[in-house]
Amino acid sequence: MLPLLIPLGLTALLAFYLAWNLGANDVANSMGTAVGAKALTLRQALLVAGVLEFAGAVLFGQGVSTTLATQVANSSQFADNPQVLLLGMVSVLLACGLWLQIATLQGLPVASSHSVVGAITGFSCVAAGISAVEWTTIGRICLAWIVTPLISGAVAALFYSLVKRGILEQSDPLRQLREWIPWLSAILLGIFGAIVLPTLFELPLFDSLAIPNRDLSLGAGVIAAISLALVSWSQLEGSQDRKEGAQEPSQLVERQLGRFQVLSACFVAFAHGSNDVGNAIAPLAAITYLLRTGSIPLAQFSIPTWILVIGGLGIVAGLAVQGKNVIATVGEQIISLQPSSGFCAELATASTILFASRLGLPVSTSHALVGGVVGIGLLQNWQKVRFQTVRSVALAWVITVPAAAILGAIIFTILRWLWM
Repeated sequence: MLPLLIPLGLTALLAFYLAWNLGANDVANSMGTAVGAKALTLRQALLVAGVLEFAGAVLFGQGVSTTLATQVANSSQFADNPQVLLLGMVSVLLACGLWLQIATLQGLPVASSHSVVGAITGFSCVAAGISAVEWTTIGRICLAWIVTPLISGAVAALFYSLVKRGILEQSDPLRQLREWIPWLSAILLGIFGAIVLPTLFELPLFDSLAIPNRDLSLGAGVIAAISLALVSWSQLEGSQDRKEGAQEPSQLVERQLGRFQVLSACFVAFAHGSNDVGNAIAPLAAITYLLRTGSIPLAQFSIPTWILVIGGLGIVAGLAVQGKNVIATVGEQIISLQPSSGFCAELATASTILFASRLGLPVSTSHALVGGVVGIGLLQNWQKVRFQTVRSVALAWVITVPAAAILGAIIFTILRWLWM
């Protein structure tokens, strides 16, 4: 009987372990540049990311409800023997958790989604042969590895060149910033609003309103952008009146842009929690479905709230205990960041991920953020880019899928020998 094969409590604990390591590694996606640019302290970043990652995971994690097994492996080949798929998903939880922990201890930001894909590929090959793997999907992921950092780097360099020429290099940067504030507010909230607001207004709370969700999202975005512009103007004028300890105009500009960067980091943390929590809980959701029904989940199915909570708690716990390692790599060990450059890197990351999501491309936030940081560094002064760190990060990306696949295959073989 399937319910006797693998205790549900054990698989929940393994999912928490994977979510822990996912949070410890991927937290750099949202907070690495904010800490590196001194817009937030490490403690503040961990607190803000913890709250928003958990909120995003629990409130919006339902969107990641399709098990990764149906995207990478041909689940129909396991229909006659669901125990094999169940053991395979347990292997995925263990293999991904171990690989992410190894990468985090080394301070390397790797792609959790690619770790899951690699582990599923590994156990599928051992369990049902090479034909059980959707190699077209693997090819798209590998292509995305190359394209994502290049696009994000180019977009970040474009954003930064506009800010540099339009604000930082002007004779009166404070006056220029005042003129730019409405546009920066609109761009920032437009990008992140496109990620969050459409999902927000699909909640049952808004069902009774006769206003279309699209109109609600647009109206809320306009109000938020205008409010942010007004608040930013007020803060800028207050800074000028107080002279902020006789700081230079450029320092006041960086301080104001630091506030924009904090907001951008908050949105990325929320979106990251809602999207990447699926990497930790999708295997658990598949296992729960198998234990409850005894059949293979071949289509999209609903994820229970308690599973989302486990994923959210694991992400928060991991980033609180170990997140500082990867934050330091992305935020401090590639280039020296200012709030202006960090803000542009965040914008580029969000823009790239949003565009890829619209196209249905499986991309990594880690790849986009590192590419954005490097793109800005090359624009500023390529000699100051620490390419040794970049090479280490790139190497970790390249070996993630095969490393996770090998771990998944080994762990699956051991579990099959023990239980079957």
